[in-house]
Amino acid sequence: MEVVAAILGSAVTEAGRSLCGSFPSIKNFISFQSNLSTLEKEKKSLVDQKDKVIEDVDYSSDAQMTQWLREVEQFLHDVVNSVPTGITANNGKLCGCFFNFSERYRLSKETAIRLKEIERLLKVGDIAVKMAGQNYLTKAVEHIPGPSIVNQTTASQNLAKVMDLLNDDDVLRIGVWGMGGVGKTTLVKNLNNQLKGSSSTHQFGIVIWATVSQNLDLKKVQIQLAERLNLKAGMEESVQRLAIKLHQRLQKEKFLLILDDIWEPIDLDCLGVPQPEDHTGSKIILTSRSLGVCREMKTDKEVKVDVLNDEESWQLFTVNAGKVATSEHIEPIARSVTRECSGLPLAITIVGSVMRGKTMVELWTDALSGLRRSVPNIKGIENKVYNPLKWSYDSLQGKNIKPCFLYCCLYPEDFSIGVSELINCWLGEGLIDQQQNYEDPYNRGIALIENLKDSCLLEHGAHEGTVKMHDVVRDVAIWISSTSYDGCKSIVRSGIGLIRISEVEMSESLKRVSFMNNRITKLPDCRIYCPETVSLLLQGNRFLSRIPNGFLQAFESLNILNLSETRIHSLPQSILELGDLRILLLKKCFYLEELPQLGGLSKLQVLDCSETSIRELPSGMKNLINLRQLYLSGTYNLKTIQSGIVSGLSGLEVLDMTSGAYVWGLMEEANDRQATFEELQNLEQLHSLSIRLRRIQSLQNEDLTLIGRLRIFKLLIGPETISFRSKHDKRKLIISGLQLSGEWIGRLLTNASMMHLNNCPGLNQMLETLVIRSIGSYTGLKSLTITRSSSSLRPDGGRTTHDLLPNLEELRLHDLTKLGSISELVGLLGLRFSRLKLLEVFRCDGLEYLLTCGDFIISLPNLETIDVSFCESLVELFNFPPQEDFVPEPVVPNLGTLKLGYLPRLETLSRQDGSGQHSKFISCVYHMKAIEQVEVFKCDNLRKLPLTIQNANTMKEIRGKTQWWNQLELEAPHNTKSSLDRFFNGE
Repeated sequence: MEVVAAILGSAVTEAGRSLCGSFPSIKNFISFQSNLSTLEKEKKSLVDQKDKVIEDVDYSSDAQMTQWLREVEQFLHDVVNSVPTGITANNGKLCGCFFNFSERYRLSKETAIRLKEIERLLKVGDIAVKMAGQNYLTKAVEHIPGPSIVNQTTASQNLAKVMDLLNDDDVLRIGVWGMGGVGKTTLVKNLNNQLKGSSSTHQFGIVIWATVSQNLDLKKVQIQLAERLNLKAGMEESVQRLAIKLHQRLQKEKFLLILDDIWEPIDLDCLGVPQPEDHTGSKIILTSRSLGVCREMKTDKEVKVDVLNDEESWQLFTVNAGKVATSEHIEPIARSVTRECSGLPLAITIVGSVMRGKTMVELWTDALSGLRRSVPNIKGIENKVYNPLKWSYDSLQGKNIKPCFLYCCLYPEDFSIGVSELINCWLGEGLIDQQQNYEDPYNRGIALIENLKDSCLLEHGAHEGTVKMHDVVRDVAIWISSTSYDGCKSIVRSGIGLIRISEVEMSESLKRVSFMNNRITKLPDCRIYCPETVSLLLQGNRFLSRIPNGFLQAFESLNILNLSETRIHSLPQSILELGDLRILLLKKCFYLEELPQLGGLSKLQVLDCSETSIRELPSGMKNLINLRQLYLSGTYNLKTIQSGIVSGLSGLEVLDMTSGAYVWGLMEEANDRQATFEELQNLEQLHSLSIRLRRIQSLQNEDLTLIGRLRIFKLLIGPETISFRSKHDKRKLIISGLQLSGEWIGRLLTNASMMHLNNCPGLNQMLETLVIRSIGSYTGLKSLTITRSSSSLRPDGGRTTHDLLPNLEELRLHDLTKLGSISELVGLLGLRFSRLKLLEVFRCDGLEYLLTCGDFIISLPNLETIDVSFCESLVELFNFPPQEDFVPEPVVPNLGTLKLGYLPRLETLSRQDGSGQHSKFISCVYHMKAIEQVEVFKCDNLRKLPLTIQNANTMKEIRGKTQWWNQLELEAPHNTKSSLDRFFNGE
């Protein structure tokens, strides 16, 4: 700042000295008209320079600049304006009148003086502007032109998220990510412009912006930043030199750096940007299509920019398409066109603009047809939508990830693809290297899926364990696959209502063929030849009842054949000629009653016959030594399995016979040469097993070694079939209708993560045995369900001194007629419930209260859900001991969901202690700070709930009868009820 002051002072001194000399009077007189014209021009230059300084230079902290601006303002207002005024007043006298010589001379002299003064001010101002880039802060925020998101709820919510993060001192790097064309750049432009008009702008000395794009050129990025900072920078300078300049400049102030459209991580040190961790108050926002890039740039928080909702999409479309879109004969088609854009702002804008002013229905119908067929026949779609999205595809790095991505487009629009099925298909095509075990290639498949998700090329599906493609991304994938690009030429006609296959479309160069989810009734018997096709998807054609023998002969190189969900009754013999077949999927072929001899398919790895009507497994199956996965779930007609068939599948890793008719017996009771449980011991590669067992009590320890080495199992033991869902079902043990006495249950429990005991006599004896025989805790068990029992859970034996189930997260008790309190079970097994998240009680008519707090259980710190219903005797949830010195802790501090239903005697969560102090329930559950959902039905005597005004910060919904809600008493202050009224959903 001292350097600038010296320069400005020198300029002022030099200009002042020039004014001290004499002016030739006659010259001024003669040049009067010329000087007057020059004065007007220079005056305009001075005004422009003043405006530029005000716009581009932060002068508020510099006295010299402030003084200069004051001088300019004073000069323009008081001095310069006096010359034109005098001239105007004497205009009649000065023009051609010799007798007004003295007046003309005076004005000529004054004009010359003012002209010199302007020259001085311009010189000083010019020096200031030149020095601004090195020694002055530029304008904190510059407006960046771009579309507004004012009427877009989704985008506005994302903008609010980013603004909140800017105000969070713990967040230094923010990643804004999403698929191409979703509006990330528009979002950060709106953010920038909102900062310009915001009172919070002062938190940053300057906001700087650079667009990076796909091919990173570090020097071009540096030059963008330098221009914003008014730093002199050229392409001839080295990256290192520019980095030094930028770093020196940015070290002087707090900055917000916005890096738009990053495709790969950028080294801030090489760029010349101080690390925000080392430069207090500065932050970085970056936009990218890849979550992985955000993470590599060490972002603290990421905000995903999603597509627009239906109404926002329609509003944006009509803005671009104009009034024609809302005309009576066009609007229905226009709305369908908008839906095909699937909320992608880029596609909506391009298509809307192209269709603007087009009034012919035929043109709109043709556009809709092209969009549905993924054909870019609309002007601008290929260049402005498809090609930018294809950049994401081109940037994919890694072996076979591109063909893995393209495989996903074989499925219909908006289809949720099962992750396991997808990985199996990738394995079947050889896109994932085969390993000695199933787990390694499966993990590799998961890694590929996560990579595609992070690149916004895949999304979460509608259900857990599924993924899907955004419709426009799928269109681009089909567009890529329609050529021979990357050797994955495909024909995709899935989910479009086809009745018959067009033989003309079938060619010898096709790698993948998908006609899934159509209405095909008949397949061609021959006349097509697709020798290179490796994947043929025909699933979901529910009217297809026959596969012609000649049809499969046209696909001699098939690796994957999917005929699931068709009406086929049998398979043609030509299937045995498919020597390269690795995946054969027949799921939900309900009319399929028999399989051909499959022994010749030596490369077969996956066979899915679940939910078919097959009655037996062909004897030739035992020759499928490469078969890794066999699915027979829901095969209710498969009542016999010949001994040696399954045990002969030496490479078998997955055997799923859930809910099937076949019940595995023990060798001692085998007859008619049926397969027995002991045979499965020979399957050394087996890691996942789901079967029904008749019984298991007589098995010795050596017979249970198979269960010990399994990573996943579901064992349904006993004559009854029942199942409970749990997120801890990887090692599920369901015992139904069996006598539980004996030590065998403990051996099984050692390996289980979830156990369900249903209608089992001897429950008390089993619990007593567990306590007596227990050496350690059953640390693996996370979910316990007990249903349909008359046990009191109060055996006569002693109690354990340590927690037998220390990691239990779910406890469900249903139809336990003699259960008085869960505390009996707690005391017997030494339970602490330190990890319990779910407590569900249903139809336990003898239950008076859930838990006594203060003995084993003082608090349930991780309990998230309480669901209690149809317990006629229940009076309270938590019971406390009568000790005067006992001070209860908050029992459920993290409770999020409370569901109470059909509890006619329930009055409160905990009774008062009668001491005149606050009620115990206030003490124990007052701190329900995390509560989000409350449901209360048919609990007519429940008049109090420990809800406070603070719960309005977390609450999402309160459900119940309106009358109950109106009578309910809540905690002080008195306005608690009114603060929660908006969450109540009355019935």
